[in-house]
Amino acid sequence: MNKGTIKFFNATKGFGFIKEDETNKEYFVHVSGLVDQVKENDAVSFDLEEGRKGLMAINVKQA
Repeated sequence: MNKGTIKFFNATKGFGFIKEDETNKEYFVHVSGLVDQVKENDAVSFDLEEGRKGLMAINVKQA
C-alpha cells in the first residue's frame, strides 16, 4: 500500500490526483477507484494499477 495526499479531487467530474508521500509523484484517481469518499488534502492509502494512460490509483482509502 502506498501513502499520499489528495492534491485535487473534482467530485462532480469524478476524478482527481494523489501525490505520493515517498516519491512526490502524482497519480490519477477515478471515482471508481475510491473505497472511501475523499476531498483535497486528505491523507490516503492506495494501490497502483496500469490504466489506459499509465499508472492510476485504486483501492483509495482514508489513512
